[in-house]
Amino acid sequence: MRRAGGFALCLGLAVMLSASGCGKKYEEVVNTLPEETTERQTEPVEVTAAQEETTAEFVPDERIEVDGRIQSYLTGEMRDVNQANRRPLAVMISNDREAWPHYGMGRAGVIYEVPVEGNMTRYLAIMEDYDDLERIGSVRSCRNCFIEFANEFDAIYAHYGQSTFAKPQLSEIDNINGIEGRGGQAFYRFSDRKAPHNAYTSFEGIQAAVKDLGYSQDYEGDYEGHYQFAKPGQETVLSGVETVDAVRIVPGYTMFHPEFRYVEEDGLYHRYQTDAPQESDEGPLAVKNVIIQYCQSGYYANTEYLNINVDTSEWGYYATGGKAVTVTWKKENGVTRYYGPDGEEIRLNPGKTWVCILSTKDVDRTEFYGE
Repeated sequence: MRRAGGFALCLGLAVMLSASGCGKKYEEVVNTLPEETTERQTEPVEVTAAQEETTAEFVPDERIEVDGRIQSYLTGEMRDVNQANRRPLAVMISNDREAWPHYGMGRAGVIYEVPVEGNMTRYLAIMEDYDDLERIGSVRSCRNCFIEFANEFDAIYAHYGQSTFAKPQLSEIDNINGIEGRGGQAFYRFSDRKAPHNAYTSFEGIQAAVKDLGYSQDYEGDYEGHYQFAKPGQETVLSGVETVDAVRIVPGYTMFHPEFRYVEEDGLYHRYQTDAPQESDEGPLAVKNVIIQYCQSGYYANTEYLNINVDTSEWGYYATGGKAVTVTWKKENGVTRYYGPDGEEIRLNPGKTWVCILSTKDVDRTEFYGE
């Protein structure tokens, strides 16, 4: 895995509340912390443990096998040991309208969404449960920050080409490239889409390429996972003076106006685009956790390619259970860690996680709606 350092940059938050229809809209989110201080200006948010009984599957205190299952590094849930102990696949997936619906994306334990050229976003779907998938994608080209995200999970990275600026960094990760090298055998063209939106991969294709390229599918010996997860019966419940309602989250991407809508009945954030549920081939997309991660950004000289800084510490939000709290993030030994207002690393609720990467220039586009 790539190792990189970072320094903490603590930011404050001012949230202005106003009425909006039948709900409440947090209209403005701004950095209110003076540049000359690093102290937070707000009271800490209490993160409490839910006391209700749960029917969730038993998870041992240590990551050990129980009846052929073990805790997933991606979701914190108990999964088949053969999948959960195998390095995951991190695959680039298009969000162009011509590529809808997304194939295989519903299997991802973690999804990163990142802005690219032309106000579009692109996904990195990190999955361990893909053994029976015959079509994953459509697969698109690599950008620098996706390499770093894939490395944080010790994943094998599948992509169809790359930007000029990302090419040198590909040597830092086990990757399967549909255009260069011997990775082309992992990809297929389907006739129901037009190029460049018709390149897909599959479990069999990935496995053939992994074997040919000589990649190990075992986690690195020192890998300890990315996230911290709450235990069943001790779910993370966000509350306190800094907590905001997050029944609807509009992250702020301009294309397709995406948002997450919380459904109390299943405790999940359901993803919408163009005011309709976002579909994969296996049904609508929904996750347990939403992380909004603000990053410094710019452009590579004389190009339209974004240069997103995922190493310099900034801030963001963590949402679960219909509430959201501000967090700070920093890189520690190559892995991004998220810290709540109390200074402790957040514990995600077991389940899928969606990470929205946004520029610090676009903070005012993020909106929260309450009941």
